[in-house]
Amino acid sequence: MDAIDSLIPEDTGSTPALEPIAMVALDAGRMLMEAGASANSIDAIVSKFARGLGADRVDLRIGYASMAITIGIGANGITRMREVGHLGVNQRLDQELWHLAEKVSRSELTTSQTRAELTRLATKTPRHSAWVMAVAVGLACAAFGRLLKVDWLGTGPVFFAAAIGQLIRRELITRHVNVFICAAVVAFSGSLLGGLGAHWAGSAKIDMAMIAAILLLVPGVPSVNALNDILEGHPTLGSARAVTVAVILIFAAAGLWLGKVLLSHWGIET
Repeated sequence: MDAIDSLIPEDTGSTPALEPIAMVALDAGRMLMEAGASANSIDAIVSKFARGLGADRVDLRIGYASMAITIGIGANGITRMREVGHLGVNQRLDQELWHLAEKVSRSELTTSQTRAELTRLATKTPRHSAWVMAVAVGLACAAFGRLLKVDWLGTGPVFFAAAIGQLIRRELITRHVNVFICAAVVAFSGSLLGGLGAHWAGSAKIDMAMIAAILLLVPGVPSVNALNDILEGHPTLGSARAVTVAVILIFAAAGLWLGKVLLSHWGIET
């Protein structure tokens, strides 16, 4: 016991407290992960936070649902873990975290000040209103519909179906509905509304209108991150993201199929 005890250094209080530094760095990484960043970006930001607050050594493990960090100052070290929530896309928060990381890396902020800034970013970073996002999504899907050769008669229904689908998706996510169930529900409602609208408008491209109306579900950022993570040396995280993308597409396809079945039941050919 004496030999083992002698290997454990005493904390003399001459170095910064490890616990606050580790948790602040972890929270920054968690927020960035939930904002849709790649593993390399998260690793870089967490390192900036930890080293800027006084850490000498930083080791980070990034998982799909959790993150663990080990930091060291002199002979002392500590390991902490945090759960990661729903992975979305928030480019504005991503950029704000990068700006904050640069300030911390220059030792302009203390640990408590950095914690306060993270809290401010988490609660006060502005977001577009639900209606602005719905209109933007509707316009994007309508534009993609034109690229898919949807005629002008079907473009309007695509816009409205996609906008309503976005509002439904936002409401389901706010209520913490499972992301895969959310994809199926949005795909079903969006394809059904798009198909019905295109039929009533006299469009000859009902099938393409149904597909265009649910293109908001295509997980573009997660797909890119999955490939980047695998190529950049994070195969476990990249594979988990790729599986999630695949399952989302499967549930979206199931919702689209159900919409087609219901329209066929009503005598509408798609």
